[in-house]
Amino acid sequence: MSDDTAETALYGLPRHGATADATWPARQVGWLFMAIYGLAYTGLWMALLPPILTGLTMRVHEIAPTHATNSLSLVVSVGALVALLSNPFFGRLSDRTTSRLGMRRPWLIVGALGGIAGLAVIATAASVSQLLWGWCLAQLAYNAQLAALAAIFADQVPPAQRGTVSGIVGISLPAGMIGGTFLMQALADSTLAMFLVPAALGLVSALILVCLLPDQRLAAMPRPRYGWREFLGSYWINPLRFPDFGWAWSSRFLLYAGIAVLMTYQGLYLIHQLDCAPAEVPRRVFLCTLVQFSAVAIFSALGGGLSDALGRRKVFVSGAALVYALALLMIAFTTSYVWFLAGMAVTGAAQGVYLAADLALVNDVLPQRETHAAGNLGIFNIANVMPQSLMPALAPGILSASGGSYTVLFVVAATLVALSAWVIMPVRGVR
Repeated sequence: MSDDTAETALYGLPRHGATADATWPARQVGWLFMAIYGLAYTGLWMALLPPILTGLTMRVHEIAPTHATNSLSLVVSVGALVALLSNPFFGRLSDRTTSRLGMRRPWLIVGALGGIAGLAVIATAASVSQLLWGWCLAQLAYNAQLAALAAIFADQVPPAQRGTVSGIVGISLPAGMIGGTFLMQALADSTLAMFLVPAALGLVSALILVCLLPDQRLAAMPRPRYGWREFLGSYWINPLRFPDFGWAWSSRFLLYAGIAVLMTYQGLYLIHQLDCAPAEVPRRVFLCTLVQFSAVAIFSALGGGLSDALGRRKVFVSGAALVYALALLMIAFTTSYVWFLAGMAVTGAAQGVYLAADLALVNDVLPQRETHAAGNLGIFNIANVMPQSLMPALAPGILSASGGSYTVLFVVAATLVALSAWVIMPVRGVR
């Protein structure tokens, strides 16, 4: 069997020498590609997301226990702002990369290594300012890696398989979250190991993809100068010119506003609303993560496959957003940890269906795929990241106005998620 035939059997993709053009994802991808692609996403989430759930909360409690809420909001908000700015920027750079390694692989390597450095700073921080700098570095690096991973989807996955591969990407999220939070609570006796072991596994998974990915290569040729106009264009797509993309962006933004509240404040919710002892938070958050993201994994695979089979996206996206909003209301009014867990399970099921169908929908309506895939997906990623900065910035005011009521905070989150179900309906480019 020739090298071309072997690679086609494994990936269903052209060889490394292929050029970037509209026919790139012409053949179906194979299961080996899906596996290593999902593994790389899993490693990224394992390193990046558990610090938001438990690591940063525990470090803030250690460093500044009397100002934990405000300090956590500051670190998470500023870090999310860095992520918001860096993802589209590195996406645009990836679209212009002419390295012999390809367009995407250099950023997979740089991102994974930089992420480890940022998490090391967090683990050894002695002040909130050091914690903030470490989290900003981690967000900067991992969003460079995330921009490359998102572009690989647009580069390599044909339309008929986007729901299926989206489902695998959806499974990687719970797998990374569960694995990362398990390692964090298992390694809680060593702060350094708690942060760096998941990051090291993330690096390994990225390197596996780097070694096996048949990446595109851009020919070295004169290109327009990367000036301020190009830089500012990294953060904007005209919604009047591309309305479907604008509506999809808005829906994702509103959903992630609710997710940001739940992810950032569930630890403090357990402490202040359900009277959980701070020492119990890592274990209880791990159980919540296990329940929620087990549901994400199951329903992501089901939702992605059904979306491909039926050729429909919007009904899955809209219906899942409504269910997520109802689950947030369930959590808002719960009085016991058992019902809190039940609400987390429902959010997981809804999130799995939503993300699988929505990722496929976004790639179906993605503007300028041939030349700006990574950059435009980076702009879409702003919808994921901006709420992680905006909601922690607004949450202290909501809590202050409501007398410290997390019930009110979660009702606000549920309202925003319900709106995300409505704004996806005007999309015309897909069913």
